[in-house]
Amino acid sequence: MKIRRLKWLGVFMMMLLFVLIGRLVDIQLWNTESFSKHQVNLIEASVKQRSQVLTVDDGRGKFYDRDGEPLTHEEKQVLVLFPFLKKMEWPADEVASILGIREDQLRQEILNQKKPFAFGGNQPLELNEYQSKAINNLKIPGVFAVKQKFNSQTMLAGQLLGLTVQYSSLPKERYPDLELLPDTRVGDKGLQRTFDEFLLSSGESKLVFHVDANGGPMFGVDVKYVEPANPLYPVKVITTLDKELQETAEKIVDNYQIKKGGLILLDIEKSEILASVSRPVLDKMQPNGSGAINHMFTQHVPGSVFKTIIAAAAIDYESAPPQRMFDCNQTIDGKEEKQRPLGMLNFQNSFSQSCNRAFAEVSQEIAKKDANFFETYADKLAITQYSGWQGNLYHSAFKQLYGEQSGTIWKDQAELKKDPKMIAKTAIGQLNVQVTPLAVANMMATIARGGEKQMVKAVKKVEFNNGTSAIDFPKKEIDQNTISPYTAMKLQELLRSVVNEPKGTGASLKDLPYTVAGKSGTAQINITEGKLNKWFAGYFPYENPKYALVAVNLDTTENTRGMVAVFAEMVKAIYTMNHENSSKEG
Repeated sequence: MKIRRLKWLGVFMMMLLFVLIGRLVDIQLWNTESFSKHQVNLIEASVKQRSQVLTVDDGRGKFYDRDGEPLTHEEKQVLVLFPFLKKMEWPADEVASILGIREDQLRQEILNQKKPFAFGGNQPLELNEYQSKAINNLKIPGVFAVKQKFNSQTMLAGQLLGLTVQYSSLPKERYPDLELLPDTRVGDKGLQRTFDEFLLSSGESKLVFHVDANGGPMFGVDVKYVEPANPLYPVKVITTLDKELQETAEKIVDNYQIKKGGLILLDIEKSEILASVSRPVLDKMQPNGSGAINHMFTQHVPGSVFKTIIAAAAIDYESAPPQRMFDCNQTIDGKEEKQRPLGMLNFQNSFSQSCNRAFAEVSQEIAKKDANFFETYADKLAITQYSGWQGNLYHSAFKQLYGEQSGTIWKDQAELKKDPKMIAKTAIGQLNVQVTPLAVANMMATIARGGEKQMVKAVKKVEFNNGTSAIDFPKKEIDQNTISPYTAMKLQELLRSVVNEPKGTGASLKDLPYTVAGKSGTAQINITEGKLNKWFAGYFPYENPKYALVAVNLDTTENTRGMVAVFAEMVKAIYTMNHENSSKEG
């Protein structure tokens, strides 16, 4: 019996030994790069145990403004210190002397560090060329001057550029053919999302320093610089934004305490976005909160801005000759106008003073001839189409702008176009009319260009890391269905009258350094709560159009200032910048 137990014990020990040997083989030979259900790379983990690493660049592509200025990051020459310095003697006094700081400042910052870091905390000290060279010439183990990329503390054009998240938080079917590590950053919204496949990291650039069991340097002063194998990456996405204009636009929007809304500025000739601000602010800690919506690309009730569409139809149908007068003491349904009685006005003054009655009458008359004229002229001025650049890239459909919506006139209630009352409400940009600020800005640009409809770009090109171009985005027309040059000219005159006429809704813009043409709009969106959308859309200079601008305050009240003031501030800021830049060049 005793012998049998010993045999079974021996068999058990042999089996246990085989299991342990098998496990060792599994770890050492078979699953070294994907150990356990967590897919741990044991080789990398082993290297990490005996290495101290500082990431200089995460390898993901970066965004730049039209002049090459970084938008989402900063590049600084910094002092990198490794934590093992606190365990060894090193000439801290010499380094401090080069930096112009006290030696104890240098030593103190190292004491609580466990990983390599850039000296200076959240705002690393930026070194000049002399300091960098002098420090590296000392050849001190664990002390290096390097150029490092940092994420910007402030988010410019947050909703337009978007955010990144770790790949592990997304459904894996997005990139089924790519082997991405769980901590790889991928685009979540904005241009980060639409250009994600170009921006994906092909490997980090980092400093690797090997240490012994005590955390000290193993190989003297040698540090290994590791960078992606492909020198073409990371790519640079050159946007159409002007960093200085973007910063100014954000300040203006915040100074006027716009809680929901913002502004968008276009370069008319190039059909490019120069600045785009949406509020609420995009919060990195709550990426799916209210700040995630780009209100410049989403539908909103436009109010009287939509009268520009009716004016285009009225010009073509000759429904508003100069001698025709409209009773602007009446509402759209013929009742007494108590809030804004304007008297008898011709069509131009009806446009400049925003008389609802005139546009209700004209629309009802045109609708008897063409029930679809709203859609026709909205299409001619691209106000209900997608404005953002789209086309084929590598034989696949591609859109630059994330989350852009098209506009709508009737929604799913086409039967309403037969009702004169509904026609009147639609004519003044109410009822079911919904458009995006981007589309309104593009409408103004189209009119300023004499009727030429173009797609709007947010990105000019994608460059490889060596400066060669990977993709260029050319100018593209939306389509050929547009207003005639004559209609565009008459619309230009009407838009100018809004500012030029003494009683025009934009008369306060008359004395700006640039001549302005435009249209105001106030839309009722909740009568019970007194909620309004306030707009001003236009272009400037009138004689030689360069900029189209839309400012909008959404879900606001009667007590808040109109958008004419915001529009004026932006115009003055642009003039000042252009004047200063001209002086510098001169």
